[in-house]
Amino acid sequence: MKDKYIELRINRDFGDILSVYFEFIRQNIKKFTNVFLSYNGIFLIGLLITSYLMVSGFVGMISESSNIYGMGSGESNEDTYWTYIIAGAVIFFIIFILVAGFNFSLSSSYLVKYDEHKGQGFDKREVWEHTKGNFGNTFMFILLLIPIYILFFIAALVLAFIPLLGMFAQYIIQFGMTAWIGVSFFSMMSQSKGVIDGFGEGWNLVINNFWRSVGVNFILGLLNGLLFFIILIVPSIIIGVYTFHVVENNVDVGGSVISTVIYTLGLCLLLILMVYAQCLSQFVNGILFYALHEKTYNINTRSKIDQIGQTDQ
Repeated sequence: MKDKYIELRINRDFGDILSVYFEFIRQNIKKFTNVFLSYNGIFLIGLLITSYLMVSGFVGMISESSNIYGMGSGESNEDTYWTYIIAGAVIFFIIFILVAGFNFSLSSSYLVKYDEHKGQGFDKREVWEHTKGNFGNTFMFILLLIPIYILFFIAALVLAFIPLLGMFAQYIIQFGMTAWIGVSFFSMMSQSKGVIDGFGEGWNLVINNFWRSVGVNFILGLLNGLLFFIILIVPSIIIGVYTFHVVENNVDVGGSVISTVIYTLGLCLLLILMVYAQCLSQFVNGILFYALHEKTYNINTRSKIDQIGQTDQ
C-alpha cells in the first residue's frame, strides 16, 4: 500500500508537529538512508580512517602503559601513538565540519523535494542537484556559525555561575539557538534566499513562536537521542564483552589485529550514527519551518481558498 503524502505547509501546534515528524520518518527512512549512503561515501571512508588512527593511538598508549608496569619491555613508541591520536582528531574535526554542512544541506534538500513533488516522483539525483546548487551558501552559513557559537559559549560560561536558574536559562538558549539555526538554514535552502536573509527569516519565525520552537527541539532532540542510544545497545554490548575478554585474559591489544578492527569499526559506527542523527534533527526544523511559515503568511491556506473560489465560479 502506497504511503499517503504528508502535507507540510500547514499551521500545526506542538503535538501535531511531533506526530508529523514521526510519520514522515516512518515513510521516508528507507529512501533517505539510500540517499545518505549514496552521497556520503567519501566521508564514511574518511570517518573509517579517522577511527583507525585514533584507535591505533589509544590502543598503542594502553599497550605502552602495560609495558611500563612490567608486562613487557622494549623501545617506547609513545610519540608515534600520540601522532596517530592527534592526526585522527584533526582529520575528524575537518570531516565533522564538512559533514555537518553537507548533511544539513542534504536532509533539507530531501525535504524540499518531498514537498515540491508531493512525496512522489523524485529521485536522489534531484536531491543531489539541489544540494550542489547551494554549496556556496552552505559554506557561508557555516562560517557565520563560528561567531554565533563563540557568543553562545561565552553566555553559557556566564550562566554557569548562576545556580539552577543559570542551567535552565542555558538549556532554553541552547534549544532556541538550535531552532533558529535549523529554521534559518531551511529557509535559505527552500526559498533560495541569501545567507543573511535566511538568518533574518529564521529569527522572525522562531522569536515569534519561541516556546513552540524550543519545545519541539527539546522533545524531539530527547527522543532522537533515546533512539540513538537504543541503536547503540547491541554493538556496545558486543564491544563490552570483547573488552572484558581482553582484560580477563591479558590480551596484548597493541599487537592484536582483531582488537584494532573491532574497536575501529565500533568507533566508526558511532561517528556515522552521530552524522545520521544530525540529519534527523534537521528534518525536525524543516517541518517546524513549514508550520511556522504557514502560520505567519498563510500562503497555502489562501491558495486553497482561491482554488475553491475558482471552482465555484
